[in-house]
Amino acid sequence: MSEFIDLAPEVAEAFASGAPVVALESTIISHGMPYPQNLETAQAVEQDVRDNGAVPATIAVIGGRCKIGLSPAELEYFAKGSNILKLSRRDIPYAIAKKCDGATTVSATMILAEKAGIKVFATGGIGGVHRELAISFDISADLTELGKTSVAVVCAGAKAILDIPMTLEHLETLGVPVIAYGTDEFPAFYTVKSGQKAPLRLDTPEEIAAFLASKWEFGLEGGVVIGNPPPADKALALDAIEHAIDSALVEAKGLNIHGRDVTPFLLQRVTQHTKGKSLEANIALVRNNARLGAQIAVAMAK
Repeated sequence: MSEFIDLAPEVAEAFASGAPVVALESTIISHGMPYPQNLETAQAVEQDVRDNGAVPATIAVIGGRCKIGLSPAELEYFAKGSNILKLSRRDIPYAIAKKCDGATTVSATMILAEKAGIKVFATGGIGGVHRELAISFDISADLTELGKTSVAVVCAGAKAILDIPMTLEHLETLGVPVIAYGTDEFPAFYTVKSGQKAPLRLDTPEEIAAFLASKWEFGLEGGVVIGNPPPADKALALDAIEHAIDSALVEAKGLNIHGRDVTPFLLQRVTQHTKGKSLEANIALVRNNARLGAQIAVAMAK
C-alpha cells in the first residue's frame, strides 16, 4: 500500500479480518449537497453500508494524506468546510505535495480505493459526456478512469445533466461493462428511465459479484458501471427534470460557467427548479446505492 495512505481503524480491522469494505466519495459531502443535509446523508450512507454487512470507507485527502475512512469529526469538517479542493486524478499529486485538504470525485475515489485494495465503490451518479460536446469538448475524467481502474462503481447511472447516449457510447469505446441492476433500461440519476437500453442486465448482488470476479480473474483490467435505479417513490419524472436542466443550462451559459464548475452549478439550479425534490431524490439514490454496494461486497467476500 502507498506510503501516502492512512487507513481508519475500522477499515484496518476490516482488512485484517477479511470483512468486505465499500468505498464512498467525499465530493458529495463537500460540493454536492448543502449543509446539514450533506452531513446527515454521509452519516446515513455509512450506516446503510454497515447495516448491509460491510464496512464503509469514505475517502478524502487531509493535510496531504490520503484517508481511507473518515472519523465522525472529519465527516463534519468536510460537510462544513469552505476551502476544500475538488480532486480528480490530475489533482491528487498537488494535494499531497502541498498538504492540502481535498474531497475526492468519482475518478479520484476509484484511484485511492484501488490502491487500498477496495473493489466496490458506491456513489450517486458518474460523470460523463456533457451536452453540447462539440462546443465545450467536456468529457468527465470519470469515464477515462473507468477504462483503466479496476473498481466497480455502483451508481444511479450518469448524472441527468449529461448527454447519456453519448456517455454510453464513450463507455463502450473504453471497454467498460455497463450493467443495469434489475432493469433493462439504464437509469438517469433522478429518474428510473433514460430512454436508453442498458448493454447488460443482472438481477442479484450475487450475479454481479460473479461477473466482477470473472472479469478481473480473467485479467481484464478496468472498472464496471452498475446502474441502480433510484427508489421509485423518490424518483422524478423525466420531462420535469429535462425542463429544469434546460433552464439551468441556459443560465450557466449566460454566466459563462464552464469546466469543473458546471456540474455543481447545474445540480444546485435543478434543486431550486424542482423545489427541493431533486435533492430528496439525490439523497435517496445515494443511500440506495450504498445498500447495493454493500450487498455486492458481501457476495464477493463469500
